[in-house]
Amino acid sequence: MNIKEIKPLDKQSLEEIGLEWHTDSDNTDYISNEVVEISKSEAETFYEAGNELYDMFVEAGQYVIDNNLFFELDIPTTLIDTIKDSWENEVHWHIYGRFDFAGGFDNKPIKLLEFNADTPTLLYESAMIQWALLKYNRMDSNSQFNNIFDCISDNFKRMITLGEDINRFDEMYEGWGVLFSSIRGNSEEEQTTRFLLECAKNAGLETEFCYIDEVNFSEEEGVFFNDRKFEFLFKLLPWEIISIDEPELALIINKMIQNKNTIFLNPAYTLLFQSKRILKILWDLFPNHPLLLETSYNPLNKKQVKKVSFGREGANIEILENNSVIEKKNGEYGNYKSVYQEFYELNSHNGIYYQPNVFFAYESCGLGIRKGGNIMDNFAKFVPHIIK
Repeated sequence: MNIKEIKPLDKQSLEEIGLEWHTDSDNTDYISNEVVEISKSEAETFYEAGNELYDMFVEAGQYVIDNNLFFELDIPTTLIDTIKDSWENEVHWHIYGRFDFAGGFDNKPIKLLEFNADTPTLLYESAMIQWALLKYNRMDSNSQFNNIFDCISDNFKRMITLGEDINRFDEMYEGWGVLFSSIRGNSEEEQTTRFLLECAKNAGLETEFCYIDEVNFSEEEGVFFNDRKFEFLFKLLPWEIISIDEPELALIINKMIQNKNTIFLNPAYTLLFQSKRILKILWDLFPNHPLLLETSYNPLNKKQVKKVSFGREGANIEILENNSVIEKKNGEYGNYKSVYQEFYELNSHNGIYYQPNVFFAYESCGLGIRKGGNIMDNFAKFVPHIIK
């Protein structure tokens, strides 16, 4: 890998452009002072991989629904009807997601690790911070695989036109509002939500922000904030967390979707894609596909990674070899079902591993890179890239 050192933005500058989570709990910088150089062909390969995989996930999602495999994917029973309703009606539009890959650099083939389809973070860093870093270092800030802002803005238009020509947005839009919400006290999630709000505003939609505890939910009438009804609600709160921590709310939401008074973003069916156990379904449907790694609900007879269906930030991941754990990260998600995926080493440089992450909004639209250990956890660093 070709990696060059760059001058970092100081913490005050990062905060001025909206990134407050610049320092990890061990007092190290979250934003790396280096840039990864990639080729144009590598960028195109990442783009094509995301597009092909999304179509495969759609086919796998339909297979899960047709064969009633919700239990296998560890889907909470309170969300099954919600998922079905959102899947069957195209107005429930998937705004954005993030593919986590291994490989993709130095001619190492790309392999899918997982798809964060519901509430992916790393968005603001990938869309804005790496662009600002190139500009600050007098590099060509346009020489990136990074169309995230424009693609998400266009995808909000598609939400109205239902995939038709987005140039018809103005004649089809009826002044509907989108309420954007996140939990209190988490600057990263709030900034991610406000960034998406700016994408929607750029598309021409009416928008407003509030915290999730300020949203008023009505089964019969819909979503309200400050006495205004909103047709769309974006909530940066994972569907499985709603089901576990707020089961009554999950049932209310299902009634709201059935009554067709609110469209939730991202839609409930993204939980199918979010479950890491769908990786086994993908392998069954597309065995030996070059973008996939062998995956099973039972241990494999090879070096492998044991994951849980809805783990986050590397938690509850184990790397196994010869039936022995050679590396693991503890976490709070151990009650979820396990899945076993063939081990595939990340690209490395000077003993540090680099993981490419591709955002998807109707099409692949941007690359962000994390660096860290074999298991990327919440101490992984963000690294910008440039196309040379």
